[in-house]
Amino acid sequence: MGFKKAYIETFGCQMNEYDSERILFYLEKLGYRRILSSDKADIIVINTCAVREKAENKLFGHLGRFKNIKKQRGDDILICVGGCVAQNMGIEIQEKFPFVDIVFGTHNISELPLLIEKRISGIKNVCSVIKKGSLYPLYEVRRINKYKALLPVSIGCNNFCSFCIVPYVRGRELSFKPDLIIEYVKKLIEEGVIEVTLVGQNVNSYGKDLDDKICFSDLLEKVSDIKGLKRIRFMTSNPKDFSEDLIQIIKERNNIVNHIHLPLQSGSNRILKLMRRKYSREDYISIIENIKNNIDNCSITTDTIVGFPGEERADFNDTLEIVKQVRFARAFTFIYSPRKGTPAALMPDPVKMTEKKNWFKELIEVQNRISFEVNEQYIGKIVKVLVEGLSPKNEKMLEGRMENNMIVIFSGNRDLIGKIIDLKIEKAMSFYLIGKIAGKVNNVRDACAAK
Repeated sequence: MGFKKAYIETFGCQMNEYDSERILFYLEKLGYRRILSSDKADIIVINTCAVREKAENKLFGHLGRFKNIKKQRGDDILICVGGCVAQNMGIEIQEKFPFVDIVFGTHNISELPLLIEKRISGIKNVCSVIKKGSLYPLYEVRRINKYKALLPVSIGCNNFCSFCIVPYVRGRELSFKPDLIIEYVKKLIEEGVIEVTLVGQNVNSYGKDLDDKICFSDLLEKVSDIKGLKRIRFMTSNPKDFSEDLIQIIKERNNIVNHIHLPLQSGSNRILKLMRRKYSREDYISIIENIKNNIDNCSITTDTIVGFPGEERADFNDTLEIVKQVRFARAFTFIYSPRKGTPAALMPDPVKMTEKKNWFKELIEVQNRISFEVNEQYIGKIVKVLVEGLSPKNEKMLEGRMENNMIVIFSGNRDLIGKIIDLKIEKAMSFYLIGKIAGKVNNVRDACAAK
């Protein structure tokens, strides 16, 4: 094996997943190849998330695990930390963990080959964190998946929600020009991609910084027009920018999936104002009603935060009420985590953690029941799934994803990976479904045509 081996571990959102594919592109230029275990790696890259304190602590735990590897192998292995924690902490990471060879931020991934060369030349504790972000070539990426792709339509965020560190580590919002996005989607289709996920910290505000007058619904329509694309997803949306035009284009186009991830964060107007979310609970409910009235069988998922500074039981009840009313297919719920440098971190927070944990448990129990009841409705139905690979829940099973983003696990041969096939649902769980193959799929062309 003449090539050098690279292990990349990714935490956080879809944008971080895409960044890891960019990291792999630059590592391959230096002669590295990706491996799935850190044990035999010549370079370990940890692509970090800073959204919650738990993710940051997870990084520190991982670095502790790699300390002995570095001690044993010395300069024969490089330990690198990138991503949002690296952007936020910079040299502080190496002050806490001196064995970390390279720290690089979210804005200078393309600099990684140069940083590696510096370290190999003998320079210790290489750290480079650039303050301001800029757009980059979309094609400088090594996709891990052959049949689906992540594609950023913008980078950064202008919202500055009081609890969120993202605008500080990702920078101000910058949109890629639509012609570049369309050109790249066509290239992806030529390479065999049948599903594209358009990603951004807030896709709904796409285009506001461009000279050409274009909004996200316009871009979505242009992407939908491209022949050969079977499924189009997008995330994440901010309710304050969610337009009726967007709902209409999803309704009209068969290749735009019927799944919308729309973070609620809180059902309390008082807390939403403290969070600087710039919409009310009434606004949110109105959007949901519009979605349900126009898009058939649309799956709606969300994010919620419990225990924001100053939150009271009445505020939590408002969140609980919306969760029961909307009946989200799934909700990603977190106890508030203070992030240094954000306005919320300076707010008085008199509510005890034990109370927050009780609210969290109550909300999880309600949502899990709703998720199960939503999933139960699919038992006995035949659904189309894009087979994505082996199931992490059971490696003897395959895992596929319905249009509405629901996961289905089933028995089947690995040659089904990358195909859209029919499955009959036999059992429902809170977070996934269990099915079996319905009918026969001969090849990729048949599977894709079946949509």
